[in-house]
Parts: sequence; structure tokens; C-alpha cells
Amino acid sequence: MPIDAELTFADHAGRFYARQYAFPPMVGRLLGYLAICDPREQSIGDLADALLASRSAIAGAVKTLEVVHLVQRSRAAGERMDRVRLDLMSPQAFGFDVTEYVEQGNLAREGLQVLKGAPVERRAALLHWAAFADFLAENLPALEKQWKAHRAALVKAGDLPDESHL
Repeated sequence: MPIDAELTFADHAGRFYARQYAFPPMVGRLLGYLAICDPREQSIGDLADALLASRSAIAGAVKTLEVVHLVQRSRAAGERMDRVRLDLMSPQAFGFDVTEYVEQGNLAREGLQVLKGAPVERRAALLHWAAFADFLAENLPALEKQWKAHRAALVKAGDLPDESHL
């Protein structure tokens, strides 16, 4: 069972992700707990017991975190239950997946087609939306490369463990 400080941290993560991203509090609690739990891989039952929650609440939170690519499920040969762990190695985990911004830019341009010929005041929100989405899609790959180089330097200096510990 987790200690009080671990549950408090999970609750703080739940409040942060609810406030910042409108996630249900259980999603943030699960994310926070997966960042600190030992062992790193936990069953749905283990997580429900640790977070004092129902299995269905945990299963729903896991599904939400799978959609945003922040957790992985696995099942060892011969086991009848999944194990869940935090996954910070996907491009989506740190916000480097450009496909979201490409889609947003395309959506904004679709809206601009609907408003073709309308005054710029009416199209202004869509113009800004498309420009910002295009900016992010263009610049995120370079920022991701910078992050990876920075992370590698931190690993080499001993300030961060390598990816095998994530």
C-alpha cells in the first residue's frame, strides 16, 4: 500500500491535470501514482487498491491515458491480467507529435473555405488558429531534436537515468 505522501502526490497530480487539461481527477491521480509506484508495472487491481478506487474507475483512467499515449499495457505469457506502466518515450508524451497540429491547421483551413470571401474580422480567429498550428507543426521537430540532445547530455553527465529506467 502506498504511504500517505504518495497518495497526497497522486491527489495533487489529479487536481493539476483536472485543472490544466480537464481530465477527470482519477486520470491525473493514476498518472501521478504511476510516476512514483514500485514496481513500475501495476495491475488494475493493484492500482484500484493503492488509489482507493474502483476497478472500473481505474480501467477508465487507463483507457484515457492510452488514448494520449502516456501509458502502456502489457501481459506476460501465461498471465490473465494486464499490467500498466507510465510511458514517457512516445512523441505524444512530451507533446512532440505534430499530427495534432497538422490536423488543427487543416481544420482551420476548412473553416476558412466555409468563410471564403467573408471579411477578415470574421476569419481572424481561423487565420490565427491555422498560423499557430502551422508554426507548431513546423517547429516541434527541431525542438524535439534539441530536447533529445539535452536529455542525452544529462544522461551522460549522470543527471538523468537512461531511457531503460522510464
